[in-house]
Amino acid sequence: MSVNRTLYLFSRLQRHFNTRTAHITAGSCRVLSGSRLLLQHPLPGSVVCCRVVSSNSSPPKTPDTSLFVPVSLKTDVPADGTVGAELTQPLDKNELLKVLNKFYKGKEMQKLAADQGLDARLFHQAFISFRKYVLEMTSLPADLHIILSDICHNAGHIDDIYPYFMRHAKQIFPMLDCMDDLRKISDLRVPANWYPEARAIQRKVVFHAGPTNSGKTYHAIQRYLTAKSGVYCGPLKLLAHEIFEKSNSAGVPCDLVTGEERTFVDPEGRAAGHVACTIEMCSVNTPYEVAVIDEIQMIRDPSRGWAWTRALLGLCAEEIHVCGEAAAVDFIRELMYTTGEEVEVHTYQRLTPFSVLDHAVESLDNLRPGDCIVCFSKIDIYSLSRQIEARGLECAVIYGSLPPGTKLSQAKKFNDPGDSCNILVATDAIGMGLNLSIKRIIFNSLVKPNVNEKGEKQMETISTSQALQIAGRAGRFSSIFKEGEVTTMHRDDLPVLKEILSNSVDPIETAGLHPTAEQIEMFAYQLPDATLSNLVDIFVSLSQVDGLYFVCNIDDFKFLADMIQHIPLNLRSRYVFCTAPINKKQPFVCTSFLKFARQFSRDEPLTFDWVCRQIGWPLTAPRNIKDLVHLEAVHDVLDLYLWLSYRFMDMFPDTAMIREIQRELDDIIQQGVQNITRLIRATNPNITDPLQPQSNLSERTGAEADSSALLSRTRGQGSLAGMMEKSLASRLVRDGLLTPDLLKQLQREWSKSQRQEGGSQSALTADLNNKSIKGKRKKKK
Repeated sequence: MSVNRTLYLFSRLQRHFNTRTAHITAGSCRVLSGSRLLLQHPLPGSVVCCRVVSSNSSPPKTPDTSLFVPVSLKTDVPADGTVGAELTQPLDKNELLKVLNKFYKGKEMQKLAADQGLDARLFHQAFISFRKYVLEMTSLPADLHIILSDICHNAGHIDDIYPYFMRHAKQIFPMLDCMDDLRKISDLRVPANWYPEARAIQRKVVFHAGPTNSGKTYHAIQRYLTAKSGVYCGPLKLLAHEIFEKSNSAGVPCDLVTGEERTFVDPEGRAAGHVACTIEMCSVNTPYEVAVIDEIQMIRDPSRGWAWTRALLGLCAEEIHVCGEAAAVDFIRELMYTTGEEVEVHTYQRLTPFSVLDHAVESLDNLRPGDCIVCFSKIDIYSLSRQIEARGLECAVIYGSLPPGTKLSQAKKFNDPGDSCNILVATDAIGMGLNLSIKRIIFNSLVKPNVNEKGEKQMETISTSQALQIAGRAGRFSSIFKEGEVTTMHRDDLPVLKEILSNSVDPIETAGLHPTAEQIEMFAYQLPDATLSNLVDIFVSLSQVDGLYFVCNIDDFKFLADMIQHIPLNLRSRYVFCTAPINKKQPFVCTSFLKFARQFSRDEPLTFDWVCRQIGWPLTAPRNIKDLVHLEAVHDVLDLYLWLSYRFMDMFPDTAMIREIQRELDDIIQQGVQNITRLIRATNPNITDPLQPQSNLSERTGAEADSSALLSRTRGQGSLAGMMEKSLASRLVRDGLLTPDLLKQLQREWSKSQRQEGGSQSALTADLNNKSIKGKRKKKK
């Protein structure tokens, strides 16, 4: 190599070192200064950054590094080309592999990396990536090439690799460089300070405490109606509709705001002084004289509790009237202590009594007018409603997935004294939002499917709070029945129910919180290559809350985020789509959600004609239960369209026409529910009475016996269901003492045992037959 060539290479190398050092420093400054800039100049509507964290805060939360997804690096040829190889010589890959593995095993290096945020998991992932980078790159940066060459030729120490390894680690794990800023963004310890407008006024907080049917909400609404302006915040659209109608009927102009609907009483669309809304939709920036927050005990709800926390801490109202269970009083007092606001408590007693009967119903033949059978599954509703009508009785049906109009129609039918329909079969959806004239509540079961913290479905006995909420629907003050009764369908459940109702309601101890769009946007600024699902996971992992709060479950959000991850959307739009309230158990709804997002990403408006093609409109009346379930899913899809239309008005333009066909669809669903017995019969003509005693099996006709056998095969899918007493198996599953999976396992073991016994019996029979034949032959001889 000539002297001029050598001088030229060294000059390039010097410039490269200076540039790389400046780049690393500048990059670090960009992350830090950028985050500080965000904290000083928050996005419009952001209230997160203005909070003050107390100096006596707890130590930083250790992140869950399993959520850190490494970023793929571009394998571009470095700017200095092959300078390193020309100054030294090409690297021996075998020797290089030995050097790298020796570096990986160094305990001192692992300790230094841990101080920089690389725990054992991240250190291993970073090393694998670094080793692959070094061994597979055709040309390494000159500085790294020279260092590795010196180490391979015993001219350098193996620890010299560390700064280059850390540089690579921070490239694939960019969150390591901005961990302090991420912790600041996800600090949720002082949520009261997120609402400066509410903190700027001295609010009066009144807690109306009492059981169901005690008049607590009535008294709060009376104050709401006399105020110059007010907002009602309820958990259900039905409740918001009820207050909307009641307010306007009383001559107090009131608007309606839900996720899917905006109704202004003023013809020109000017906002009225009063508004009834679902709690997620309440405005924390609009000043009111009175605000009513209904069902405050739902502040501890794992999924929706954040909405009650936001309303309670953030509403700008001179008076906040809170309605709910007495078990929430102490917690609300403690929560308001953090805002410096006192709580005035008004306690109410139930207006009409209800009593727990000493006997169970046991048979559908013992039903009376005004009875309501409460189930926790639609399958039980279908079965019971058919059995009731088979006895010449007419029943109404209410469950959660029915459209609000259909629920109101069924409630009106049941409440009408002149209607022959005087029995109701319902889920716990009747617990709130519907005024029903019920004389007797009958619990068909005391266990309810629930999803635990791991996302696993399990059966749990209903809580005292849930039992009281449902039982309290019997004998309401405004109904024709002035006293209520509560019992169970099965004799064994009655003492359990009495024990549940005798227990005190568990006190509320925590309130829910939820990451906002602004917080996620700030996270995305720091981690531009992370997916939305991953951003939320990291946020929750780093978030810090004090003992009064918890971070709400985000599984539904992540489910939707993963579903549309491949669709090109900006972060704000993606976040809004993922907060859409859809039923992820409905495949048709999920598929439609995906189509909506894809059409939106193409910047193509979702027109009425396009939606009609997707849902197959016009639709006909259901012929069986499967058709009815599909129609309910279509109604949910139209709800989704309306929900998105208020967030993206230009892209969802045909709101009026969608609402019109939704009303038509509601009528079709009502028609199907009114004929639900015929639909059940068309779906499965062999459903039998689940309450019929096993001892009566011998008295059935041949057709009934065949029907029972078919039902056993349908439920058990094996010989165990046929051998085991049907009512016992079903009740063990229902009570959570036996899971469906365990039942199937027992069936397999039973079948295996039967085959083995059958095989042994066959072998024994064959052996006896052989001996008998041999004996006969001997006699003949």
